[in-house]
Formats: sequence, structure tokens, C-alpha cells
Amino acid sequence: MVMPAPAVAGPGGAAPGSVGDVRRSNLALVLGAIAEFPRGTFPSRAQIAGATGLTKASVSSLVLDLLDAGIIREIGLNPQGRGRPGVGLELNPGRAVMGMEINVDYISAAVVDLAGNVLIREVKERDNRNSPDAPVLAALAVLAARVRSAAGERGVEVLGGGLAVPGLVDPAAARVLTAPNLGWVDVHLDLGALLPEAPLGVALFNEANAAALAELRYRPDGASDFLFVSGEVGVGGGIVIGSELFTGPEGHAGEVGHIVVEPDGGRCSCGGTGCLETVAGQDAIFAASGLAPEAAARSASMSALLGALEGGDTQAVSAVERAARCLGIALASTARVVNIHSVVLGGHFAVLEPWLRGPLLESVQKYAPGKYASEQVTVSAVGESGALLGAAGSVIRSLVEAPHRLQ
Repeated sequence: MVMPAPAVAGPGGAAPGSVGDVRRSNLALVLGAIAEFPRGTFPSRAQIAGATGLTKASVSSLVLDLLDAGIIREIGLNPQGRGRPGVGLELNPGRAVMGMEINVDYISAAVVDLAGNVLIREVKERDNRNSPDAPVLAALAVLAARVRSAAGERGVEVLGGGLAVPGLVDPAAARVLTAPNLGWVDVHLDLGALLPEAPLGVALFNEANAAALAELRYRPDGASDFLFVSGEVGVGGGIVIGSELFTGPEGHAGEVGHIVVEPDGGRCSCGGTGCLETVAGQDAIFAASGLAPEAAARSASMSALLGALEGGDTQAVSAVERAARCLGIALASTARVVNIHSVVLGGHFAVLEPWLRGPLLESVQKYAPGKYASEQVTVSAVGESGALLGAAGSVIRSLVEAPHRLQ
């Protein structure tokens, strides 16, 4: 579980544990309780008091603050058995956040309401390889403005957003430490330019970690421990333990794509040799299949590969089977270290799963016998929207945990 940060003096020298601190904590408690009620149910103030242990008077006062901030709204009457029905409460559907993603060959943006529903999503194919950050951010800002405007036409206000990128990041400094497949090293991003005047600003996330969080939120099986493996041009990973994302001391754990699977293999974009990405990344699979990756159209090469696989092309089948075997080696190594026995396949691994699954299971059984049962290797529940949903969901979660940011 996530441990609370040590208490520090607030603005003006307010002492830890002050009345203001307690009220902010109780605001989060009330908002969290409202958010946890099942969809389609609208808890009353009395029900919130029962769920939180706070007095009805305290809940009523806190609810007024949340109503004034526009985070929740009153809706109809909620029957409670005997006595007068209470007024129901729900997360305000007129408030939302935006998930954004920069990947090697596309940019995307989606507006997600506070209940986690995608209202608008748009993807724009764009070759971002070795492109300076400024034009990429400018293109994303245009896309974000268009999506934000469309939300506004529906009466939805975007409060803030999250940006996912395929690389190691320092969120506090809004800095991409390294994103080899983009060609970025130590790049500071002007996140504020993406959503000007949004009260919550824009937070930065690693793409695979964001997608792992989306899986945690949307998986129907409610799994709380799994390794998410994201297949794009690169290969990323996110580790979820006890329903919490595990990122390690510096926030960079889960780099499955850079586990060495062929010590004498090819050179990787990270500077290493024989990484999983050199065999199981999209470009590597396309090349081994005899297909030239088409940077201008991210779906063209994959469509061609799928057609070759369906037609039984031996070179394409061999390329995917080799990628699967090497992925199995990486998963076996990961299982030995972190003791996780469930894997979720995302990106092109999910798309190629019918051809990849058999050799993958044979490989993990060979290198880590008994560590993964076949039913514990599943495909993504959120598909291509994972990074967007995860980035947006993290911003929503931060709002639920600190609703005073909108006061």
C-alpha cells in the first residue's frame, strides 16, 4: 500500500495536524466514499456519514465545499427506508480530465469524466522518431485543444490532465530522462502549454505504468498482482503488487523491454545488447517478417503482418514465435525476481496473441516451470486506450485524494 508522506508545515507556518489539515483529510474521505459507491447509485449525506464514520453535520458541511468546487452534484432523491428520502450525490459528469499520449508513431488525447468514462478520444498518426520535443508538444497541444473544445460543446469542463510517454520520466520536474525510441534525453516538457489555465495542470507518466494502472482499474477479474507488458515500437512494463503500482526507489522499475534475452544479440536503442525489445518490439518483428515498417501509417505494417500470419507465411510465423520465446525468457526472469504469477499482454502482444500464446507458454514453462499457469496469461482489458485511461485515472485519483486543490 502507499504510505502517507510525513507531515510538514503548510503555507504560513501552519502546524501539522491543524484544523485545515483535518478538514482537507475529511474532504478527501467524503469524496472518496462518493466515488466508491457503485455506478448508478447516488448516496445521501446520511449514507456517506455511515460509510466514513463522520457526523452528519460534518458531512453536510464538507459536501457543501465539494458542491461549491463543482466536483460533485446533487441528483434526485435517494430512498432510505423510513423517514424522508435524502438527496443523492454523484461525481459531477460536467467535470473531466484529459489523458494524453506521445508514442513513436502517434499522438492521442481523450476526455475522461470523473467516473472513468471516455467521452471523446482522438488519435493522430505522426512520426515522432528523433523529432525535437517542441514540435511534438505543439502538435499534441493542437490535438488537446480540439478535444477540449469538443468537450466544452457538451458542457464538460476539463480540470487537468495526464501525459504518458514511452520512456523514463521525472514527474516532479516534468522531465523525460530518456526515451530512446523518441530520441529524447533529459528533455524538459512545457506541460502547461497542453491545457492552458486548467486548474489541476498536467502530470507526466511513463506509458507502460499508466497502462498498468488502467488495467488495475478496469480488469473484470479484479486482479491485484500482475505484470503488464506493453508492446509498441518499444516494449514496456508495469508491475502491480497489492493493487499498487510498484516503481522502485527512483520510479523506473518494470523495464521488461530491456531484460537481456540474447546476450549476443543486436544493439538496442537503450545502448545495451540483446534486450527483449530488439526481438519483440514492433519494428523487430516487422523486419524479421520481411516487412518494412511504415512510419507514416502505424496500422499498415501490422495489417500486413496479420495478413501474412493468417495466410500461414512461414517467415512471419517464425518471427512472431521467436518474439514469443524471448518474451517468455523475460517473463521467467521477472517471475523469479518479483514473485508475480499473472501477466497481462498489451499493445501488439495482445493483437498477436493467437499466434504468440503457444510458444510463449512453452517458453515460460521451460525457463520458469510452474510459475505461470495458462489462465494467468491474459490480454489487456482496455486495449489501445490503456495509457490514456491510466494517465487520466491517476489525475482523477489525485483529485479524490486532495479535492482542496480545486477550492
